[in-house]
Amino acid sequence: MSDFENKKDEVLGSAKEKFGQATDNESLENEGKADQAKAGVKQKFEDAKDAVKEKVDDSIAAVKDATED
Repeated sequence: MSDFENKKDEVLGSAKEKFGQATDNESLENEGKADQAKAGVKQKFEDAKDAVKEKVDDSIAAVKDATED
């Protein structure tokens, strides 16, 4: 999932939470909070995945450089 998708889910969750507050709908408010939390977890996972990929790519490049010398 892209950063855009995660941000979209976070914004929609926030809107759902605010609408729930405005209409005194606790269920909708909680659903919005859950949507925001889920988007945050997804984003953290994507960030971690990107960091691991970068480290692996760096390690592969270092091994290639070391074996070419």
